[in-house]
Amino acid sequence: MNYLAHAYLSFSDPDILAGNMISDFVKGKKKFDYPLKIRNGISLHRMIDEYTDYHPATKEAKQFLKSTSGLYAGSFIDIVYDHFLANDTHEFEEGALAVFAEKTYNQLDAYKNLLPEKFEKFLFYMHQQNWLFHYSSLEGIHHSFQGLAHRAKYIEDAEPVYQAFLNHYDALKNCYELFFPNLKAYAYNELLYLHS
Repeated sequence: MNYLAHAYLSFSDPDILAGNMISDFVKGKKKFDYPLKIRNGISLHRMIDEYTDYHPATKEAKQFLKSTSGLYAGSFIDIVYDHFLANDTHEFEEGALAVFAEKTYNQLDAYKNLLPEKFEKFLFYMHQQNWLFHYSSLEGIHHSFQGLAHRAKYIEDAEPVYQAFLNHYDALKNCYELFFPNLKAYAYNELLYLHS
């Protein structure tokens, strides 16, 4: 999953949110430099990613983009899932996404002294460009696809992937709808276990 889903699946717990969002920037034993609840957030992030990768709906979704994105199909699908989450009226009522995004940035800002330096720079651009909110628009997804292609080693152009996304939009949305309720229940139960 991508940043919006990881933020959302922190279930309004600021410590879990901080860990969930920095997880990809914390390698090896560095995890143990953080307080327990932030470590739980780091662990939850990794559980969410593993569950997502192995879910049958995700495997199906990857097939729609694989011919244009190759090894990066999973990374593009993470962004696609954030797009459908951002537009999911069961999860975000009208106007709620903008409020949630701003609340998330503010909560993370409160942890500035603990954030990895690379993530702190990342967060600055995330907030400035309001990524969490803009996942809801096709323009925002296009921009996210371009950013991923720019960072990737083996893909130069995001346009074919974006066109595949548009061409298979309804099928990808169906994959999200089959997948996300399962993920939400899984993440909530794993968080309860981590807290026990």
